[in-house]
Amino acid sequence: MTRPIRAVIHTAALAANYAHAKACAPSSKVFAVIKANAYGHGIANMVAALPDADAFATLEMPSALALRELGVKQPILLLEGVFSAAELQLCANHEFWLSVHDERGIHWLESTDLSRSVHIFLKLNTGMNRLGFPAEAASALVGRLKQCSNVASITLMAHFATADDPEQGVAAQCARFDAACADLNLPVTLANSAALLAYPETHRQWVRPGISLYGSSPFSDKSAAELGLQAAMTLSAEVIGVQELKAGDTVGYGAGFVAARSMRIGIVACGYADGYPRHAPTGTPVLLNGVRSRLIGRVSMDMLAVDLSDQPEAGLGSEVELWGKNVSIDEVASAAGTIGYELMCAVAARVQVFVEF
Repeated sequence: MTRPIRAVIHTAALAANYAHAKACAPSSKVFAVIKANAYGHGIANMVAALPDADAFATLEMPSALALRELGVKQPILLLEGVFSAAELQLCANHEFWLSVHDERGIHWLESTDLSRSVHIFLKLNTGMNRLGFPAEAASALVGRLKQCSNVASITLMAHFATADDPEQGVAAQCARFDAACADLNLPVTLANSAALLAYPETHRQWVRPGISLYGSSPFSDKSAAELGLQAAMTLSAEVIGVQELKAGDTVGYGAGFVAARSMRIGIVACGYADGYPRHAPTGTPVLLNGVRSRLIGRVSMDMLAVDLSDQPEAGLGSEVELWGKNVSIDEVASAAGTIGYELMCAVAARVQVFVEF
């Protein structure tokens, strides 16, 4: 018998969220961003859910190769480009698209003998100050790349730093990009999930949602449900122990929770080694036998406690949804002082994963 904790991946929700992205940007093609093992949902599950996706985008060569091994024929974009000239040859062999964001990347393109030319996404820095050439260099760089026989096509690319912040928005970065690139007459990709949902002017030829595909909101003030998104992962576990507390009894490491009255708590087979956030405080919502309850005390490595006091029928074997269709992952993340992205990506390998088709 296996430990009673499981993550269920809802492929219908993945498909619905991708369709929602298409509906929000009807004139654009949509990359399905599947980096970090599809944000913890599994690359193979994402491929199964989206057989007709316009394209996929990932981070590193092994996951791009895995997509081809899974039978993906669509374009696959490497968001950080390649990390060696040898990887550039793999891009040519497998027809991967790649971003180019620094002088080294251009040098490899100009100096490597490739089996076929490759499609380039020229990454421009418009204020994120992470990867990319200064936007103002776009014209000169495009001219240089057009002279390179290894370049089949060029798409312009940038990334927003504050698309999820309504006070800052995307206007400044868009203005800088457009001032530098308006006359280049090349396809463009700008929009991440937040920009896709909030700023239609950013949609251009390609959009590249990530977090929204998995049913989490990119905004702190709007829930996934309000945005029309469906939870694509449910993490649940069972109660494996019950304790009866008297007023004054404490719970867990540090004795941080002190019972104010008599109460029952359930010990659940989930802890921070499974990916549940250690810093989630007392009161973080859970769903117990279909009814909302709360986390009690400090999360341990392998266990956590929930309040059974208002459900006398709850006990050993009762199911607890830690996040999913009924308890938003964003609620849990907010309570723990983090974001849904981190929780999705942190689900541990020891958690059994089931796929719901």
